[in-house]
Amino acid sequence: MTQYVGAIDQGTTGTRFMVFDHSGQVVANAYEKHEQIYPKPGWVEHDAMEIWENTQSVIQEALSRADVDPEQLAALGVTNQRETTVVWDKDSGRPVHNALVWQDRRTTDRVEEIQEAGKVEEIREKTGLECDAYFSATKTEWILDNAEPLKMSSSRGRDLRARARDGELLMGTIDTWLIYNLTGNHITDVTNASRTMLYNIRDLEWDDELLEEFSVPKEMVPEVRPSSDEDYYGHTDPDGFLGAEVPVAGALGDQQAALFGQTCFDAGDAKNTYGTGSFYLMNTGEEAVSSDTGLLTTIGFQMSGEPVQYALEGSIFITGAAIEWLEDVDLINNAAQTAELAKSVDSTDGVYMVPAFTGLGAPHWDGRARGTIVGMTRGTGKEHIVRATLESIAYQTRDIGEAMEADSGVELTSLRVDGGAVKNNFLCQLQSDILQTEIARPEVDETTALGSAYAAGLAVGYWETIDELRDNWQIDREFEPEAEPATVDAQYERWADAVERAKDWARDEDDE
Repeated sequence: MTQYVGAIDQGTTGTRFMVFDHSGQVVANAYEKHEQIYPKPGWVEHDAMEIWENTQSVIQEALSRADVDPEQLAALGVTNQRETTVVWDKDSGRPVHNALVWQDRRTTDRVEEIQEAGKVEEIREKTGLECDAYFSATKTEWILDNAEPLKMSSSRGRDLRARARDGELLMGTIDTWLIYNLTGNHITDVTNASRTMLYNIRDLEWDDELLEEFSVPKEMVPEVRPSSDEDYYGHTDPDGFLGAEVPVAGALGDQQAALFGQTCFDAGDAKNTYGTGSFYLMNTGEEAVSSDTGLLTTIGFQMSGEPVQYALEGSIFITGAAIEWLEDVDLINNAAQTAELAKSVDSTDGVYMVPAFTGLGAPHWDGRARGTIVGMTRGTGKEHIVRATLESIAYQTRDIGEAMEADSGVELTSLRVDGGAVKNNFLCQLQSDILQTEIARPEVDETTALGSAYAAGLAVGYWETIDELRDNWQIDREFEPEAEPATVDAQYERWADAVERAKDWARDEDDE
């Protein structure tokens, strides 16, 4: 009987299940969206029960479509939207509140308290993270303080904190929630633990001082395991929805899964995922490199019996969303048109577009920055603005790349790319020119799901070595720099000038 590996890819807007064969090719695929819940401005929630129900649905749908029997699955891997937090009742398995999504900003005031108390540097040193509402620590704290206690006879009159201390409540990111429902075991992997702001990425353990700071009882946090675990996280219930006992043996946060799926196994290997925004990760090997340039230090992955591999991460808020904006304002009819328009001119004629619609992320970190277009003349046409928008994606990536080289001391020789925008050949060539480095686009662009499949498959021996995975990684196309370095450097200096004009733009009236 032919064996495959399945990957649950639980994202911000929906859940995907993919089945891969030994060569890393897609055998089956199904996807389902879930509801986005916005109780108040800046608040974003998901129904964790809906996510679990959709997970079961897409697994069954994908297997049915491809006529794959669950018994043919050698293993299951999980990858997930990171930081999104669930707290649930251990006995009933029911969440005590909707999941708080990574985008949720309701705990900003709490973060500002911590900043004013001068604790930011200590948190960064332990976790590698900026102190921000983005991460799970303040989300868990908020749920324990604000969710209505479950109306159960055994818990009447007892608040959630007391129940958490007594081990009656569990918390976790979405990977933990899915692993718990699949296997009954309360487990996360090192990459997801590293995104909670409760985990010490150097000591590789839950940090007692941080747990105390955020009033999260140690009894409710999951056991932390390698991303690819030969001991397995557990098995699916043969009497459950799948009807088979399948090992669940791999998990990675989505951006780390893309790093793994792109086979960035060695120090200096880097990938950039071009989506609504972009996430650029560089493997820094066994060293947790502290950033002096506004990047995050995070765990890249860990394989069974091997040391943790660390990564530097740079988050760009707006890349693909800038192309969506061009469509919104009727400068283009669809994303595919950008290449055609951009190629119709030799340059932007000095026009720069800085897509700081929601501020600037790494390495600038300016929440008051706003989108700007500079350098226009009477001769500027939409083709110049479209080209400038594509160039802005490439320039922002160079901003991150230069920050990474400065922090790590490792010179980038090749960047592996994935995500919807990299189907655009013009953008890939532009990226190569502006970075002055090789761009490698793989054949299989679902690298996030593939990464979690690889992690699970390695754990069960479906793949014996990472060299097999390297052999699987097939290049669709490589792009080499064609532009003169001196020309590109001069243009990049002007980009920096444009960014300065975008900074600190959104001010309250009181600030003026």
